[in-house]
Amino acid sequence: MARSRHLLVSLGIVSSLFLTGGTVSYYEEALPTTLNPLFAQSMVDQRTQELVFDRLYYRSAITSTIKSRLAESQERLEGGKKIKVVAKKGVKWHDGQPFTPEDICFTVDVLLDTNTPSLIGKQYREVLESCEVDKKANAAIVTFQRAYHNPEERLGFRVLPKHKFESTTVLPDDVFGSRPIGTGPMKGTRGRTEARFEAFTNGNHTPSIPLLMLAEGGDPIVQVKTIMSGGVQGLIAVAPPRRPEVRASDDVGLKSYDLRSWWYIAVNQNRPGLNSKAIRQALDHTIDRQQLRELTMGIKPDDPLPACQFISGPFIPSSPYYNRGVETLENADLGEAKRLMESAGAKLEHGLWLKGGQPINLKIGMNAPLDLEAKDLLNQLGNQLQAGGFQRQVHKISNDEWTNKVITGQMSDWDLLIGKWSFGVVEDVNPLFQTRAGGKGALNIFNYTNPKVDGFLEAYDQASTDTAAQDAYHDLHEFLADDLPYIFLWKLDTKSAWRNAVRGNTITPYYYFTEFDSWSFSG
Repeated sequence: MARSRHLLVSLGIVSSLFLTGGTVSYYEEALPTTLNPLFAQSMVDQRTQELVFDRLYYRSAITSTIKSRLAESQERLEGGKKIKVVAKKGVKWHDGQPFTPEDICFTVDVLLDTNTPSLIGKQYREVLESCEVDKKANAAIVTFQRAYHNPEERLGFRVLPKHKFESTTVLPDDVFGSRPIGTGPMKGTRGRTEARFEAFTNGNHTPSIPLLMLAEGGDPIVQVKTIMSGGVQGLIAVAPPRRPEVRASDDVGLKSYDLRSWWYIAVNQNRPGLNSKAIRQALDHTIDRQQLRELTMGIKPDDPLPACQFISGPFIPSSPYYNRGVETLENADLGEAKRLMESAGAKLEHGLWLKGGQPINLKIGMNAPLDLEAKDLLNQLGNQLQAGGFQRQVHKISNDEWTNKVITGQMSDWDLLIGKWSFGVVEDVNPLFQTRAGGKGALNIFNYTNPKVDGFLEAYDQASTDTAAQDAYHDLHEFLADDLPYIFLWKLDTKSAWRNAVRGNTITPYYYFTEFDSWSFSG
């Protein structure tokens, strides 16, 4: 153990993680960029912020029912156009100040403030209209842009303390992002090399673990060796090739983490060649997903329980919105690809597809952190497309550039972009495919626009029942699988690893730490 510890320290992997007592240490894929929930950029941000803040409403990982730790009760008004939320008494902020309905309305006002440069706020501005405090009832009355049959699901935002801000205009460089004040089970601080979380017993939380330490994991092999030796107690994500080693351990257990995520290749329909649906479909048939899965994650085609499940549309297969009538493409069909290319007027000469006498040259990018989950995916995909007759250039894109440019639709000179979407309680894909206008389409990578798609999305927005919402999204799924603004790849199962001394660790889909009060540590 001493030799292992010395080796890891010399590699710069472990510093203050080897703590004793009630401290639980774990590896994340990166450090959080911020602890301010207005500016969450990654799943690391989402997970860590869940420790510090309470969302107004959340879905239980145990019963799947919608619950709240901040609302004593609620009443739907005007058929779901408004909801009256009575604030729970006895809840305090981490600085000892009482939680009040004013904090709920302040948070709504911040989300609606167009001077707050928050992508999360931009999305909520499509849903929320206003909020007013009913002091006599100790309640906040939230008004929506329209009536919803499930208004509580639309209030999954993390609540902010009004007394810590001077106005509803909040900026990313505010010190609040490093030393936030929340009502969650842990008080958090973010440093340069780690994040630290201390237990805070409250009227709505009774955490059992006094101290939680987060550090950036780095090499997946080193991460696994560290947890096996007891250097850390947890790994948020175990790469598929490393899972058999963990599974064989008597001291460490694998736990499923439903990230509710799916992988895609965004297709720029505004680029030459890709404005042809037949060529987009030919690309889809050129890609061999089975081969990609095996080469990048080591998953064999005959694996009875593969960690990777192929998809044909923009939802995970367990979602009620997934259209099971749409066929998934698992293997390449180069004959069909050739037929489609020729129908688009392309000619194959010397192994290259020419359109208008010019080769089809694809500039392909990938969000760089995905390489840790599917090693060398970018190059392997490029190789398949090149073998299929397409010229290609491949580039990794930093997570910062992905967040600031790709998601905001500023990469119009790229042809294909490989990424991953993750969803919380509401699987609302409207911002991904809506025409960018009037605040809509906030996550539309290549500024895709199609009136039929906008119609399906409007039908989902106007749905007054779960069945109507499902019908709209089933139609959307079928249309997108044909039109291909995205080439849909797979849902990759996520596995966490925790030492057996960490008990009661129920992992919440997407948010991870929502049920953290039940966690304990006997080390």
